[in-house]
Amino acid sequence: MKQKGFNVWIGIAVVLLAFFTLFVVYPLAQVLYKSVLASNTSELTFTLDYFEKFFARKYYWSTLVNSFYVTVASTLLASLIGLPMAYLLRSYKVPCSKYLNILIVISYLSPPFIGAYAWIQLFGRNGFWTKFLTESFGWHVPSIYGFTGIVLVFSLQSFPLIYMYVSGALKNLDNSLNEAAESLGLNAFQRVIKIILPLVMPSLLAGALLVFMRVFSDFGTPMLIGEGFRTFPVLIYTQFMGEVSTDDHFAAALCVIIIAITLLLFFMQRYLASKYAYSMTALKPMEQVEPKGIRKVFAYLFVYGIAFLAILPQLTVIYTSFLETSGGTVYTGNLGFSNYENTLLAKDNNSILNTYIFGLCAISLVVVIGVFVAYLTARKKSFVTEILDTLTMFPYIIPGSVLGISFLYAFNSRPLLLSGTAIIIILSLAIRRMPYTIRSSTAIISQISPSIEEAAISLGSTEFQTFRKVTVPMMLPGVMAGAIMSWITLISELSSSIILYTSSTSTLTVAIYAEVIRSNFGNAAAYSTILTLTSIVSLLLFFKLTKNKDISV
Repeated sequence: MKQKGFNVWIGIAVVLLAFFTLFVVYPLAQVLYKSVLASNTSELTFTLDYFEKFFARKYYWSTLVNSFYVTVASTLLASLIGLPMAYLLRSYKVPCSKYLNILIVISYLSPPFIGAYAWIQLFGRNGFWTKFLTESFGWHVPSIYGFTGIVLVFSLQSFPLIYMYVSGALKNLDNSLNEAAESLGLNAFQRVIKIILPLVMPSLLAGALLVFMRVFSDFGTPMLIGEGFRTFPVLIYTQFMGEVSTDDHFAAALCVIIIAITLLLFFMQRYLASKYAYSMTALKPMEQVEPKGIRKVFAYLFVYGIAFLAILPQLTVIYTSFLETSGGTVYTGNLGFSNYENTLLAKDNNSILNTYIFGLCAISLVVVIGVFVAYLTARKKSFVTEILDTLTMFPYIIPGSVLGISFLYAFNSRPLLLSGTAIIIILSLAIRRMPYTIRSSTAIISQISPSIEEAAISLGSTEFQTFRKVTVPMMLPGVMAGAIMSWITLISELSSSIILYTSSTSTLTVAIYAEVIRSNFGNAAAYSTILTLTSIVSLLLFFKLTKNKDISV
């Protein structure tokens, strides 16, 4: 019986390996192939001209420099916000702290480009506050566009990731170390710098590198608010999808460059995690105390102020979604539901329904494959499962726009003609979010003792029956909670969807982006509100399943 179960698992591992080879390795190989293939000859000719073209012209390589400027500034600012935010909420009693935590998570789960759109509505050339301050006080409001606006949006949207990582580390911090330092004469600031900061540094570095990778590969925000400030992901998009001129081979070379950079960042993250990682056991966890005096004023102003700025984009789009417009661009000042009538009741508008259908199909695929991969890599270690584990991490590294481009290169001709169909979008969404579910499922399996499965097998059950009737039911609550979080990020995906969609397969994020580009701000606000409310409902469902009002990493 055991031999039969063993064969079943080998078969499943081979099928999954073939799946990831087809939908991860093959598309990336097509990108690499196209980047070194000369396009102006009838023969297959190897060339490095496209890479030389990029590095030889400042117009191109300056976008890479710009991306590093934006990414470094955004990561530093996000860390400077997220670190004290986590410390203050963990160490002090702050009224409504659990609701602040929910608001912070919601601000993180919202797509960054919605934040860009909202800040344009507030401080753009015709923004609400720009007009008010100019007309009322004659003040000149600094431009929200360009480098400043991009960094503002990314920092406020990314600091919750730092917050969640550091908050998780502080939860496991043994407060006896802090008390020992206090007994030796260190004041509060010295204890933070010399004791707490070094202890949470591994988590801070891990969160900062994730922020770095996320900001570096995002194109929606700089596309909307960057104006003349061009970043590398924007260059890739315009070279592949531009209205004036496009160059598939040059775009492929750009994809190879960004894959190399993100691979380097990924291995750096793995190295730092292994070098500086250590376990902490909170024998005496940090206790929240009541802040007093100036410390109380500072803590409350900082925590509530940052939470308000973080959630302000969502509040802005919800409010403006009820403002009627003239011609879609100019707000009349009257409240109504015309924007929702234009979106929900529009003829041939399937973007909302597509988002839910594609999302549910993708998340089903993610859960099924994720559970199998996690079980194989945790319980059935072999050469095949090691390769499988490595391949499943590649979508975590690859930017969404690169994945979308690679899918079009790979599946744009028979016998694998998938471009223009719903299948290619569902697959791209599933592949993009697969690593998160696999990692969370692996963590859940590690908490289940193998002796439980061994007991079932000793009673006559096969390994596969044990997996189906014992292991999966025990994993299900945790897997479903992880699936909900993956669902929230999945329906907010823009980078790959904007490359792969057609008029019949448009999603909410694509519809929002298109409406903003066309300056139909009322419709964009309505779509954004629907997406935001979907995320909030999903998050509340997550809290109900986990019976926890706190998210930390």
